[in-house]
Amino acid sequence: MIAHLRHLTRRLPAQRGRLLSGQQQQLRSASFLIDQPEYSFLKDLGLERDNPGVFSGHWQGRGPTITSYDPGTGQAIATVRQGNVQELQQAIGLTVEAYKQWRQVPAPVRGEIVRQIGDELRKYKEPLGKLVSLEVGKIYSEGQGEVQEFIDICDYAVGLSRIYAGQVINSERAQHTILEAWRPLGLVGVISAYNFPNAVFGWNAAIALTTGNSVLWKGAPSTPLVSVATTKIVAEVLRRNNLPAVVSLCQGGTDVGAALVADKRVNLLSFTGSCQTGRDVGVEVQRRFGKVILELGGNNALIVDESANIKMALDAALFGCIGTTGQRCTTTRRIIVHEKLHDSFVEALTVKYAQLLPRIGHQLEAQTLVGPVHTQQNVDSYKATIEEAKLLGGTVAFGGRVLERAGHYVEPTIITGLSHDASVVHRETFAPIVYVLKARDVNEAIAWNNEVEQGLSSAIFTENISQAFKWIGAQGSDCGIVNINTTTNGAEIGGAFGGEKATGGGRESGSDAWKQYCKRATITVNHSGELACAQGVVFNVE
Repeated sequence: MIAHLRHLTRRLPAQRGRLLSGQQQQLRSASFLIDQPEYSFLKDLGLERDNPGVFSGHWQGRGPTITSYDPGTGQAIATVRQGNVQELQQAIGLTVEAYKQWRQVPAPVRGEIVRQIGDELRKYKEPLGKLVSLEVGKIYSEGQGEVQEFIDICDYAVGLSRIYAGQVINSERAQHTILEAWRPLGLVGVISAYNFPNAVFGWNAAIALTTGNSVLWKGAPSTPLVSVATTKIVAEVLRRNNLPAVVSLCQGGTDVGAALVADKRVNLLSFTGSCQTGRDVGVEVQRRFGKVILELGGNNALIVDESANIKMALDAALFGCIGTTGQRCTTTRRIIVHEKLHDSFVEALTVKYAQLLPRIGHQLEAQTLVGPVHTQQNVDSYKATIEEAKLLGGTVAFGGRVLERAGHYVEPTIITGLSHDASVVHRETFAPIVYVLKARDVNEAIAWNNEVEQGLSSAIFTENISQAFKWIGAQGSDCGIVNINTTTNGAEIGGAFGGEKATGGGRESGSDAWKQYCKRATITVNHSGELACAQGVVFNVE
């Protein structure tokens, strides 16, 4: 077990921020963005130059200090003092105790608290959204939209608090009633990724709290300020209502992540990250018979049928491939085009891509549509992937260059000429690279859509109703998200979000995803006054 945990620790997402000694911190202190007037919105969120990264009723942080950087300039924003394993264990204990009180609160009253969290987020949507953009690298409207997702799921959860329910089932025995009840699990752990550092926590927290659980969050090491600022907003609502810390935070390194995954007190672990790490997390949680929600990678395809509305398909491809600079798990990685349309579609798409080049810039600039990728690691992966594609016979139809400027900027890239089953096509690269493939018909396109290991999102553009219904039927896409005439990305909160196969099988957000945060009880009530066995069994010594 110890050896396995060490292995898991190595496989959890690496820290991007630089750990600084006291002397190094002093040398860099004058250059923090938080001290510059144009970034005063950071202080509006309660952030300081140095921030504690652990909350379980009070703020602390005795682990290493990590610096958060703006991927658009490479400049330091502020620092966060992470937690250590001991602080995590303390936070787990306190959040479990908070759950014991919270589960006794009526569900509609819990919904009222979640409503207040949504209202508090509305109050801070502008600065919090700007922080999301600044720390992740996504453009202004996407940062605002991410916070809106958290607000939306709070609204959804308020209604859910009054209607989520079990059922009454008919019994074969006279004067017996079978009931089904859904009860909270206990402590829900959330490990989120850098690309959606606010919304993914929100999806989990709003539903988990409404159904009576407490929540402990470990945000991505490279977006710690979003974690701290978001927790401050939630903590203020809890304080005003004289509630214990039913939401806690422990920023930390891989050792903290591994300890959270392994702790038996964590009844459900929601993990968002890579397929490789998610596999290890899933095995470790199952080893202790815990429950897990895995939201892992996606190698998402957009199919363009012969009957497609080409203008709409081109617009969808543009946002699907380039939104969040290709760093959504639902980003369009493959476009499978009918052979009669392939060449003209590629030509039209390259024209649209060219129109975006002047719109590449810092994520907070008003005209920007394409911001930076998150880290130098993303840049390196981008370059290596393009070189591999060329070695395999691919042609760079557009882009392919790293931009020589401060920050992490790359050109959105279109690659053609590769086989549908080329190794590079079957591997998800978290960068704005799309492979355009030529298919004979929809049946071939569906087969290619399904042949990758992930099964997150997919879309088809068609005006043929037969092809549309084939796509959503048993012979169609094997993904969790199966769209028609819209993008692979940009899901709404009302439906369940998640995918199949190596995407992990988990579901979050809307529909009946709330059931994953509950344990089901089947209850037989005998109100006959006599004992009767099921299936007509007679067992009586009299």
